[in-house]
Amino acid sequence: NIITLGVSDLQKSKAFYINGLGWKPAQASNDNIVFFQLNHIALTLYQHEALADDACIEANRSKFRGFSLAYNTRSEKEVDQTLAFAKKAGAQITKPAQKVFWGGYSGYFLDPDGFLWEVAYNPFCTITKDGDIILD
Repeated sequence: NIITLGVSDLQKSKAFYINGLGWKPAQASNDNIVFFQLNHIALTLYQHEALADDACIEANRSKFRGFSLAYNTRSEKEVDQTLAFAKKAGAQITKPAQKVFWGGYSGYFLDPDGFLWEVAYNPFCTITKDGDIILD
């Protein structure tokens, strides 16, 4: 329900999505991360190196393109369960679930094709009973 793009220049990318596409940043945005509510999903802009560091992956763009998918859960317990299920199904855990600097709880895995997924519990957003994420 969240797509994160690891960008080379956060302010330039933010300006592009605001001025070029007319999108409005969500209130949860700050100087380090920008969120856009897109109907039932969200797009996040985050510095490429910071995203690689957060996922415990080398920032070299030839190995990590700066893109992650996120599955947000309703609890820390659900994060742990989802990561365990993914590992059992063949995922490589790159970062075990843990409390994170922004106030949530998350971990990362690579799927069998190497796509990076974050599994997170974010206490600052709402997940509806249908699974939609609401940022503000």
